[in-house]
Amino acid sequence: MLKAVNAREFDMVASWSVDRLGRSLTDLLSILQNLRDKCVDLFLHQQGLDTSTTAGKAMFQMLGVFAEFERGIIRERVPTLGNTMKVLASLAVQFAIEPRPWSKRTPPRPKLGRPNAVGAS
Repeated sequence: MLKAVNAREFDMVASWSVDRLGRSLTDLLSILQNLRDKCVDLFLHQQGLDTSTTAGKAMFQMLGVFAEFERGIIRERVPTLGNTMKVLASLAVQFAIEPRPWSKRTPPRPKLGRPNAVGAS
């Protein structure tokens, strides 16, 4: 798509949403600047935003700020594997939990008694 923008094959790029376009505000602004340099506008379907207008350009920048904020909040809530393992290890030490021994064997099955000869099905 960027090759087509550079070749000026079209005058507007349509995207589903602002968060599909870039990961940070600086990414979004650089994409918008590259599009502006080539005289190409941007339309965001989900937000109903058209950057060919002044209000659309301002709204695009505000949406970029909130998209970056949302990604930061998600990053804070979702722990990394390393942090999760550290937390589990500290809990095991705190509560003196012994690690479960891992074995490839399955536990032995309980033995069943012999059925009675009479009435056994």
